[in-house]
Amino acid sequence: MKALRGVDGLFLHLETRQTPMHVASLHLFELPRGHPGDFAADVRRELDRRLPTVPVLTRRLVPMPLDFANPVWVDGGPVDLDHHVQHITLAPPGTQAQLEDCVGRLHGHRLDRSRPLWRVAVIDGLQSGQVAYYFKVHHAVLDGQAGVLLSQLLFDDEPRPGRAARAVRPARALAPQAAAPAEPGLAERVAAAFMHDATQYLRLLQQLPALWKTVAGVAAGPPQRPGGGRSLLARNFAFGPRTPLNVPITGERGFAGVSLPLDALKRLAAAHDAKLNDIVLALCSGALRRYLARHGGLPKKPLIATMPVSLRDAGDTALRTQATLTLVNLNTQLADPLRRLRAIRRAAGAIKDLAGRARGVIPMDFPSIGLPWLLQALAAGYGRWGLAGGLPPLANVVVSNVPGPQAPLYAAGARMVSYWPLSIVEHGVGLNITVMSYAGTMGFGFTTARCAVPEPRELAAALQQAFDELVARTPDARAAAPRRAAASRPPP
Repeated sequence: MKALRGVDGLFLHLETRQTPMHVASLHLFELPRGHPGDFAADVRRELDRRLPTVPVLTRRLVPMPLDFANPVWVDGGPVDLDHHVQHITLAPPGTQAQLEDCVGRLHGHRLDRSRPLWRVAVIDGLQSGQVAYYFKVHHAVLDGQAGVLLSQLLFDDEPRPGRAARAVRPARALAPQAAAPAEPGLAERVAAAFMHDATQYLRLLQQLPALWKTVAGVAAGPPQRPGGGRSLLARNFAFGPRTPLNVPITGERGFAGVSLPLDALKRLAAAHDAKLNDIVLALCSGALRRYLARHGGLPKKPLIATMPVSLRDAGDTALRTQATLTLVNLNTQLADPLRRLRAIRRAAGAIKDLAGRARGVIPMDFPSIGLPWLLQALAAGYGRWGLAGGLPPLANVVVSNVPGPQAPLYAAGARMVSYWPLSIVEHGVGLNITVMSYAGTMGFGFTTARCAVPEPRELAAALQQAFDELVARTPDARAAAPRRAAASRPPP
């Protein structure tokens, strides 16, 4: 038995039918030439072999009585792969648009909390001959960076699976046969909840001096804009304008993915003395300008993005959430792409400085007794009362950039050629743009609430246009432009 951390419990208690709280990834695989087998069965066998070495995929939640505190994790026990692994065949002709629509529908389904909180869908029937692999896991289990670490455990780094992969059990005996552990008793769970909260209160008291010092330091010296005026931090922490993206949402999801060549993005960053993340934010800003100009008009006030910031130390490979959220000004009011990039670079730099100073005092765990009742009531009321439609949006969009594996990965001998992330949308924030680097490309995943963004592929096209525009305005990066077509979206 292991206590669920406070930050992970937030994703459980804020989940509703309209707002599932899982993250996911979509991969395209090239099957080996002359592949005669069933890739879905191969995936099931591979998962069966690996599950014992990946405990986060075998543990499940056991609730507290009356949900008075966070549930606890119980490790081990059988995993029903007939439930956790789906096999879907697209109807002809099997286009990229059909695949994205299928994944959008899958992403709208909540995970069963009585089971380990993950599922896989193997999707074939694509006219390209490729096979898709959609994997989703609850955010209470891990964050985006931990998802990258998990992918390196689930996939191979060479074309041929290891010897153990060729000696797995038959397909009808896929679930691990270990007996389910005894569920902790009522008294044990209640005692664990009180012990957990007592420990967290003590830690909070110990951290108060450091917290006060950090807050005082931030308040005393915020970075200033060149020439005076409001600080960059003040401009980042302003409310965003009202847009069609910022409405109460339903549970239906949409998705689109687009890939850009990583070397071209690095050239853009070098040419403008910017970070790679600055380029990502500038491209998202340019895409949003184009999209909103066709859907309701571009606001005069700049859009604000909420951006996860990793708190993970170098070398930390723990499969758990270690990130916080901050805000950054996308400067969408600026028409010139180079001027907009410079403004974003300054805004993102101010946020990075703040996150660095506050890094040591941001808690990942905290007391939870009574918290589930409060958060569940707030989540239900926020959607039921339509508050997202009446309150000014704190943020207009989520933008997240996660470094991914740079060496090619394989599943059952098939090479992964595309890696697109999917994430969470919420009431008032109907668009999430998550970006993952992989093997020389940057995969942009547009996760949308269908009621806010009916056609997510418009955003994917707008991002490609923003990239082309920035390359055209950057002489040092034009040499990378011809490679775009080869690394862009796969054939329809």
